[in-house]
Amino acid sequence: MQENNHPIGIFDSGYGGLTILKSIVDQLPQYDYIYLGDNARTPYGSRSFDVVYEYTRQAVMKLFSMGCQLVILACNTASAKALRSIQQNDLPGFDPSRRVLGVIRPSVEKIPLFTKTGHVGILGTMGTVISDSYPLEIAKISGNQITVTQEACPMWVPLVENEEISNPAADYFVQKNINNLFRKDADIDTVILGCTHYPLLLPTILKYLPSHVTLIDQGPIVANSLEDYLLRHPEIEQNCSKGSSIRFLTTESDEIFKSRAGMYFGRPISAEKISL
Repeated sequence: MQENNHPIGIFDSGYGGLTILKSIVDQLPQYDYIYLGDNARTPYGSRSFDVVYEYTRQAVMKLFSMGCQLVILACNTASAKALRSIQQNDLPGFDPSRRVLGVIRPSVEKIPLFTKTGHVGILGTMGTVISDSYPLEIAKISGNQITVTQEACPMWVPLVENEEISNPAADYFVQKNINNLFRKDADIDTVILGCTHYPLLLPTILKYLPSHVTLIDQGPIVANSLEDYLLRHPEIEQNCSKGSSIRFLTTESDEIFKSRAGMYFGRPISAEKISL
């Protein structure tokens, strides 16, 4: 890779981050991008903080070695369990001019625009829910004025990754988890999809979500946030190369990745297999 080629890195534990990448590319097509999916070690949702941090750190360093000055963790679990440690422990010693950003903060910042009741629901992986990252971030911006209720949905990612989104089992588990969420708090009027895989289940989710509830999809929000971030940080933006290219990397078989990734990204892709 040429020295002056500094793509924006997008990392996810698997395929879900492709839904974030798609929104970003739709909004900011002029930049170069590298997408890295750690498909060989997915899912991250049930793994410990230490393991998620180490896997995510390896991926970020790989993207840095390929010229990325800015990396987006397009994974709620990695954002919840690894982002702060990487920002505080790794970047200062490695290169304080580089940046690693997550997907939780941009989503949280939009919540006050949507909720009228002050009651918000989070649908996420077990790892994201256990981390309490959403309640903690929401408390920072709302001063504990917003009530947050979480529901872990451990079967949703396997359903998506095994291409079973039209299976009756998808209806069963989506309905079950949504009902559980509203059983905990009937006043919820805003729900965040706290996993980048979940937009693939959107038709089923909308079938069982109460019609008055606002659903927050992270992709467009993260894209808007990235555009705003680059406008506010010209020193970072100027280091991002602009050749409208996208390179896809996976730690799993490139053929398997290629056969499945189009469902998330919306068009066929080609991929390269790498090791971390």
